[in-house]
Amino acid sequence: MPSRTTLLLLTMALLGGATGLLVGRWSALPGERPPPPGVEVVEIGAALPPLSLPDISGTAQPLAQWRGRPLLLNFWATWCAPCVEEMPVLDAFGRDQDGNGVQVLGIALDESDAVVEFLGRVPVDYPILVAGPPGVDDLSVRLGNRRSVLPFSVLVGADGRIAATRFGDFDADELADWIGEHL
Repeated sequence: MPSRTTLLLLTMALLGGATGLLVGRWSALPGERPPPPGVEVVEIGAALPPLSLPDISGTAQPLAQWRGRPLLLNFWATWCAPCVEEMPVLDAFGRDQDGNGVQVLGIALDESDAVVEFLGRVPVDYPILVAGPPGVDDLSVRLGNRRSVLPFSVLVGADGRIAATRFGDFDADELADWIGEHL
């Protein structure tokens, strides 16, 4: 029978090994990666930089046109199933906002033609802007999407500062609670 000291040492070794595996695993998670070299990430609390993106007709739309209103920037793609499932929730939420409420803006990380074709089948009432295909330094990454996952949402306060970010899709209750918590 092993001695008490041997069991204690074995237990400590197992715990140390498990801790090492967990730390190694966490550091490999996409959420833990630093941004690519040369890519500056706008942190929560910082001002949203001046941005202008084309709408689905190709017309540049400066985000400054919604200055003074909270903005919900929702990054999505036509091929992203959770994004597509979330769109009716965002659409209903956007319709419920008055002229000074939260402005929902969909930002497609996709090709313009694919977005136009998709919206022909699945229309929404909120504005859709096109940021081009996703990549290591796309706009969502520069606004905090260090996991490079979609959907990804950025909540900007009426003061123009980033209030919160979120990975993943919302249901109606989660969306209202999240916005209420951060604005």
